[in-house]
Amino acid sequence: MLVNGVWQENWQPVQAKDEQGRFIRQTSPFRHWITPDGAPGPNGEGGFKAEAGRYRLYVAYICPWASRALMVRALKGLKDVIDVTVVNPRLTDQGWRFGGYPGADEDRLHGARYLHELYTSADPRASGRATVPVLWDTRTGTIVNNESADIVRMLNGAFAGIKDQGPDLYPADLAAEIDALNAYLYTDLNNGVYQAGFASSQQAYEEAYGKVFAALDEMEARLADGRPYLFGERLTETDLRLFVTLVRFDAAYHGLFKCNRNTLRAMPNLHAYMHRILALDGIAETVNLDHIQAGYYSIKALNPTGIVPAGPGEI
Repeated sequence: MLVNGVWQENWQPVQAKDEQGRFIRQTSPFRHWITPDGAPGPNGEGGFKAEAGRYRLYVAYICPWASRALMVRALKGLKDVIDVTVVNPRLTDQGWRFGGYPGADEDRLHGARYLHELYTSADPRASGRATVPVLWDTRTGTIVNNESADIVRMLNGAFAGIKDQGPDLYPADLAAEIDALNAYLYTDLNNGVYQAGFASSQQAYEEAYGKVFAALDEMEARLADGRPYLFGERLTETDLRLFVTLVRFDAAYHGLFKCNRNTLRAMPNLHAYMHRILALDGIAETVNLDHIQAGYYSIKALNPTGIVPAGPGEI
């Protein structure tokens, strides 16, 4: 991780833990917003105006947080407005690396070798982990934001005056319900699988495991009435939050993270729902099973031999 702009140690998956061995996720340090006119958004400084070709999104296909930003970019028709750089899926001792793997890009903007170099370029005294996604401003040469929840909201609305041909993923009449379900899914499922996988005590693991499958059971029941999406006929950002965990479940979380009560395939409503979203225009391009498995199974703390399983081979 970075300490005052200097890389200090080999990359470690556990960012922090509490006294009971529960995994604690780092807070994202860059929280500026792109707005239609460049005015300050909900937090951060102003000056980041929505413009075609100005911004670049740095992502990893293995990362669910980065993938939901990619999904919004595709759904909103922004692929020719915001460029993308995909990092190497295999985590190194210095974190995310550029190039060196099929489907991974070199950093053509800066010639950087590792993602953490972008963080110190934006802030020479940066401390913490260098995570994806990163939304980079090529005009001012800095990171706008590295919090996926913010980036999803920005891409949903900020570029409407330039190009916006997709659904409103955060409609005002559903905002309160979306916020409530987002919070539940994040705590018990999206981050819950990580709390199970990176738990450092039996108590913490079993607690997280219970929450993960309680949430999956609840979502399986919610979809039992035949609704296409979580809130009925309308696709929202909450569906993207659920999808990114589901699409990685059998390939990574079931085995490597010990969330093994059952596979997603054993939950017919959720499995069909996942494929329904996967079939939406542009979404399949945001899912790379090879990168997902290569990335997760490169985590030495969980898989010291580096062996990548031969299955499941399909989603």
